[in-house]
Amino acid sequence: MNAPNAPAGLIGLVCATAAGRRARDRLAAAWPGAVRVYGTGGEGGTDGADGAGTVREAITRAFAECDRLVCFLATGATVRLIAPLLADKADDPGVVCVDEAQQYAVALLGGHAGGANDLAHAVAEALPGCRPVVTTATDATGVPGLDTLGLPVEGSVAAVSRAMLDGEPVRLVRHHVLPLPALPPNVTEATDNATESNDGDDGEGAAGEYTLLVSDRAVAPGDRTAVLRPPTLAVGVGASRGAPAEEVAALVGQALADAGLSPLSVTELATVEAKAGEEGIVETARRLGVPLRTYPADELAAVPVPHPSDAPLAAVGTPSVAEAAALLACGEGAELVVPKRKSAPEGRAAMATCAVARRRPRGRLAVVGLGPGARDLLTPRARDELRRASVVVGLDQYVDQIRDLLRPGTRVLESGLGAEEERARTAVAEARAGRAVALIGSGDAGVYAMASPALAEASADIDVVGVPGVTAALAAAALLGAPLGHDHVSISLSDLHTPWEVIERRVRAAAESDLVVTFYNPRSRGRDWQLPKALALLAEHRAPHTPAGVVRNASRPGERTTVTTLGELDPAAVDMMTVVTVGNTATRAVAGRMVTPRGYRWQESR
Repeated sequence: MNAPNAPAGLIGLVCATAAGRRARDRLAAAWPGAVRVYGTGGEGGTDGADGAGTVREAITRAFAECDRLVCFLATGATVRLIAPLLADKADDPGVVCVDEAQQYAVALLGGHAGGANDLAHAVAEALPGCRPVVTTATDATGVPGLDTLGLPVEGSVAAVSRAMLDGEPVRLVRHHVLPLPALPPNVTEATDNATESNDGDDGEGAAGEYTLLVSDRAVAPGDRTAVLRPPTLAVGVGASRGAPAEEVAALVGQALADAGLSPLSVTELATVEAKAGEEGIVETARRLGVPLRTYPADELAAVPVPHPSDAPLAAVGTPSVAEAAALLACGEGAELVVPKRKSAPEGRAAMATCAVARRRPRGRLAVVGLGPGARDLLTPRARDELRRASVVVGLDQYVDQIRDLLRPGTRVLESGLGAEEERARTAVAEARAGRAVALIGSGDAGVYAMASPALAEASADIDVVGVPGVTAALAAAALLGAPLGHDHVSISLSDLHTPWEVIERRVRAAAESDLVVTFYNPRSRGRDWQLPKALALLAEHRAPHTPAGVVRNASRPGERTTVTTLGELDPAAVDMMTVVTVGNTATRAVAGRMVTPRGYRWQESR
């Protein structure tokens, strides 16, 4: 069974009937190691089945032991069974119900916090013919839920979310650059933002105004303000041997409070490797709910800091632990917002130091390959990136392919053929402005597409993510048979950016090396002689009966596939929407398909 990976965490499977058991076991087989099967009435199952007890007892155990549940039961029955178990929205597992006929996967409980919405989609993909049913308002309308952005959020989350959904004016105030997904048009950015500063607007607007605030400040949101906490801060900590956790934790908490910073924006605690096992530091990281990151002493010693000291140099080999670790954790361009300070226990010397640094704000550029055109060849990762972006940049005809997948409020910057460099510069500029940008291209964006000019323009001041796509060569090869079964090469015949002398040299080398060749951009109205010339170069080293394939509009409307030979290939039947593949001397036509053997000896002996 081809199924998506199971969502993270342990998934409990519960059923009560024979049909439910069949569906349950099917899902367990699709996600081995990710599920625990709770059987009933003595019926076992696969992958750790527990066959004892009634359905109620099975659900009670699963509810307590698992991160998410899939119940192969009626929704009404499931509601009655889980009702007495409900405790808190933040802690209850997500629950999905699947009907007897496996037609629907219904996200019943914990759509966002419990992960039920994502689980419903995953279950539907794993069970053929099943459809996800998600009723959470933000998911249904395409508006990003504030609790789904992967960031801590506090304040009046429900009220601001409802205002976003209802079309009421919502003011966006950003104290820090944060690449948010597209927000609906009724969310407008305040002109008085104090971006990258601790000065200015605190997010509390006029009376009755809804506000979405992005800030690492320790502000107390009002009844119409929700606060997203960006991952901007790192705390560096140094400690003497045996420093009590209470002392270390109190120092960190007081340092943040005095600086007016929220602990929810702290992403890590950092220290020197020699203190990796220091219990007071380890416990403080646990209380903050962040990982502990350690650095070698020589790396810390190389970081310029305002307050070096001989004591840590003698003890662990670096003149600074707290300040240097905080700055290293935040990377290039980090700002030290809380210089080194010491704990102040009564009656004895300080045993801990800490410092706080802030990361330089960064935008995000995703270079996304859309595949050859068919919607089912667009990868889930590409879909996710399109939904994550607030700005999409691309060729107009490619934008048209995915416009329906974009969130409401997504800004689309589209242009025509020949504007590749302009699109690359635009995408990088938008990312540098702190936005979440998706730069799209057909096939794989790194193959004759937008990744190359974009990454040549981009520098280290933005985050860049590449999303692979199914290339035209691969889409055409799948239609032709198996022409790429051995070594192969792709060559573009367009001399708009590459001199023909260079292209000819590459074609000749491919011909002499007996490589299977796929020609991109083979022919257009203004370039009608390059393909015949390239085929002639191949013919100097390959017989006229060498199989060749011509594929037009692979995976798109009007798709046409022709398997012919090198000698009979008609260049006049080729245009810019076509991919041409020519086999090597071992390629054969088998049942109307091109097959290039991998060279196994058993094949050679046949």
